[in-house]
Amino acid sequence: MAAEQDPEGRAAARPLLTDLYQATMALGYWRAGRAQDQAEFELFFRQCPFGGAFALAAGLRDCVRFLRAFRLRDADVQFLASALPSDTDPAFFEHLRALDCSGVTVRALPEGSLAFPGVPLLQVSGPLLVVQLLETPLLCLVSYASLIATNAARLRLIAGPDKRLLEMGLRRAQGPDGGLTASTYSYLGGFDASSNVLAGQLRGVPVAGTLAHSFVTSFSGSEVPPDPMLAPAAGQGSQVDLAASVETWLERVCGHLGLGVQEPHRGERAAFVAYALAFPRAFQGLLDTYSVRRSGLPNFLAVALALQELGYQAVGVRLDSGDLLQQAREIRGVFRTAAAQFGVPWLQSVPIAVSNNIDEEELARLAQKLVSVGGQPRMKLTEDPKKQTLPGSKAAFRLLGSDGSLLLDVLQLAEEPPPQAGQELRVWPQGARESRTVRPAHVEPLLRLWVKQGQLCEPLPSLAESRAFAQQSLHRLSPAHRRLEQPALYEVALSEKLQALVDRLSARGAL
Repeated sequence: MAAEQDPEGRAAARPLLTDLYQATMALGYWRAGRAQDQAEFELFFRQCPFGGAFALAAGLRDCVRFLRAFRLRDADVQFLASALPSDTDPAFFEHLRALDCSGVTVRALPEGSLAFPGVPLLQVSGPLLVVQLLETPLLCLVSYASLIATNAARLRLIAGPDKRLLEMGLRRAQGPDGGLTASTYSYLGGFDASSNVLAGQLRGVPVAGTLAHSFVTSFSGSEVPPDPMLAPAAGQGSQVDLAASVETWLERVCGHLGLGVQEPHRGERAAFVAYALAFPRAFQGLLDTYSVRRSGLPNFLAVALALQELGYQAVGVRLDSGDLLQQAREIRGVFRTAAAQFGVPWLQSVPIAVSNNIDEEELARLAQKLVSVGGQPRMKLTEDPKKQTLPGSKAAFRLLGSDGSLLLDVLQLAEEPPPQAGQELRVWPQGARESRTVRPAHVEPLLRLWVKQGQLCEPLPSLAESRAFAQQSLHRLSPAHRRLEQPALYEVALSEKLQALVDRLSARGAL
């Protein structure tokens, strides 16, 4: 998929977005005559992020785009030649120039799927040298996207389904690529829109935004609008001098609030008038540039009531600093009394938006490990059981009860027959010393084939479709697994055959 044919191609990762040791290992494989050995990598995580009990899988679309565009250009190869030993055989670099992903196969969880520790998010198989070079960029593309989507999903659970969530983190993002990724996958995870215009252009993310403090502070109050006249919303009737109408309303508002008419900041009021003239149907006030109570709030009310006389309704206010909850409560109380005082019922329910830094205390680390080479299972053995990997090429299934509730996920070797609905299955929960039996009413395969030998097997869902699927996935979680503090852990188990292989390899490594 050429970048010029793909409107999102400009956002795809480049092939050298990788660690140098991936190139040194590639040289080692090539010198050993093993470049074409078949291998499989899995990307999974060991612990759910943010102290929760679930994650959302994301980044698949970016991974597929990267794989289909993967090709080392002359400049790439020349740089690798400068970074590797000077006596490296030139034939190795000719080999790199011919590489593509035509022999690569990808199985993965669909974007927006619930993901749990140990269950692969992504399986990549193909020639050993190629998949080694793919490891770091694919990990990069999936790790951050999944973290952002999961964090967004957690915030959506806190806010509930009806609150509007807007992502506005571009100015503090981890560079332009990180900013685009964060905006994209915040939307997938449940946010309604982003302030990032590029995310709208390239990814189809709904964009939204109003004004910043800099707009408000740029006005001193001495400015005279070149055209202060505003026509009624219905399009019929005489135009009104909005600035003059606002001054009239300000006296009434200040009287209601017990303020002197000189207290509200003139520059702030001029900024609100200018914004209202430009966006009379979408006027929103940013209240905390100066004093919320003595300036932002009365200035907003004066403009909103002046617009009301012309048939327009303000769409909301925003707070960006201070004790947001306490201020929001006070503002809501003022809106209620003003609605009654001035006979404007809709004013009492004007939306109050808050914006501030949003972070999570704990970030999870994802890891991708080599699990199979030449058809032989490989397992990382370590004294820390948490850092061991599961050997062999695996399949993953989700077992459900008769009511559709999630029972557990089971990992098994790829050659094993899949679990059957209604049949008893013996499994070994990870971390448990004993097996258990389970009889699922329904069985869902988790890993779908997306790319086979470099060819896309089915169309990828759109970002909006993946977003909807993510919300459906979250609704399937029980409240105990969905809660954000001290959640119940979701069970992931191994089949008997996979557990036996783990035990056998562990015993061999201990010898």
